Amino acid sequence: MAVRTLALTVATADGKADAFLAHPDDDAPHPAVLVFSDAFGLRPVVRRDAERLAALGFTVLVPNVLYRNGSAPVVELPEFIDADRRGEIFGALRPLLTALTPELVVADAAGYLEWLADSPLTTGNPVGLTGYCMGVRNALHTAAAYPDRVAAVAGFHGGRLATDDPTSAHTVVDLITAEVYLAHADADPGLPPEQIARLDTALTTAGITFRTEVYPGAHHGFTQSDTDVYNPEADARHWTELGELFTRVLR
Repeated sequence: MAVRTLALTVATADGKADAFLAHPDDDAPHPAVLVFSDAFGLRPVVRRDAERLAALGFTVLVPNVLYRNGSAPVVELPEFIDADRRGEIFGALRPLLTALTPELVVADAAGYLEWLADSPLTTGNPVGLTGYCMGVRNALHTAAAYPDRVAAVAGFHGGRLATDDPTSAHTVVDLITAEVYLAHADADPGLPPEQIARLDTALTTAGITFRTEVYPGAHHGFTQSDTDVYNPEADARHWTELGELFTRVLR
């Protein structure tokens, strides 16, 4: 399916977030998907993946969640992110990520969801959310805050999702009504087995329709093809699961 793209800004309570939109090139309304990217943010590989998702028949919005710190990319990024550069990049990003509290994520999401609901390019029905790395936390908090506006949530290689922090994502999943699919990396120090179990217990106790899987041989960031942790097999599996969930639930 042919796709159109657009750079735009989305109004939030704190300002305007720069964002990327991809949608089928037919001027018809389609189910909406809101994408929360990884910490490296809105960049060529993220735009390309948004186009791929749009080609499946969805209107896809990817905001720069760090817009308070400038337009994306908010820090300089190389074309390929490897171990030699990762520490330096995260050193610059860490204070910005720490400042982006769940409260701010939820407040900003109101603007993103309102934009999608008002767009003639969307059906106006509850949306799908997908998150990557830190974006999984953002997606879960958003689904919990707006249960009537979110029908499906997918998350890939999320980290620190079930910690002792009082704002940990697992503490709010009881508010989610959407169907949830989470794929974890089996070599991810940011989400050890005990956190996966704690998150699964919280989802089960909440009575949510969900499925979690651990992808073997995958590292944190396995979907990101502009990094040295990219795993083609795990990424292909991610696309299969993402397409199945959104096609089944959002249409």
